[in-house]
Amino acid sequence: MIEPDFLHTTRTGYNSVAVQYAELFANKLEDRPLDRAMLAAFADIVRADGAGPVADIGCGPGHVTALLHSLGLSAFGVDLSTEMLAIARKAHPDLRFDEGSMTALPLGDGELGGILARYSIIHTPPERLPEVFAEFHRVLASGGHLLLAFPAHDDPSEPAKAFDHKVALAHCWSPDGVAGLLRDTGLVEVARLVQEPEENDERGFQGAHLLARKGRPAAFRPPLVKRRKHSV
Repeated sequence: MIEPDFLHTTRTGYNSVAVQYAELFANKLEDRPLDRAMLAAFADIVRADGAGPVADIGCGPGHVTALLHSLGLSAFGVDLSTEMLAIARKAHPDLRFDEGSMTALPLGDGELGGILARYSIIHTPPERLPEVFAEFHRVLASGGHLLLAFPAHDDPSEPAKAFDHKVALAHCWSPDGVAGLLRDTGLVEVARLVQEPEENDERGFQGAHLLARKGRPAAFRPPLVKRRKHSV
């Protein structure tokens, strides 16, 4: 199968900046209490539902995968970049890191209790995003949860806006548009957090978190309960 161009470009770009990226983002969550709160809430919800395996998709150098593990989840990372994975495995030798793509995850149907995709959908062309969400739906168990984080804008008339990124062309997204695509795939929004742009963010993007849950399979029907007739 021929790899889509955007995956090749993304892999090549992150391979070339892996060391710098790991250093830049190593402590990024320390001054983001709301981000940490969403991750902690996600971990609580997944644990309450049985603590199935959780994939950190687009894990990069693995620091967030390690955080999920510290929160009591059976977490592992998946990334396109071989250089990122090498850094993650060296930094966290006790954790699992797999090479893979969001469009074709190396996982079985219904294998996961949860998915984290933290700023990892940004390089996906808008027309390919439903395909990615369908793949997330496939690997999640019924009732499993997905936590998405992405740069956002508040223009509902334009679902995605492209912007220049140091690695590869990227997109910010309308939270309502993303929620609609998730719903179309069978992933129902549970909660969202939208933060105003940071003071030092020249682009002025909001930061969005969407928590979604995979519903029961479409073929599921609750059993009929036969009621006995009672004589008067």
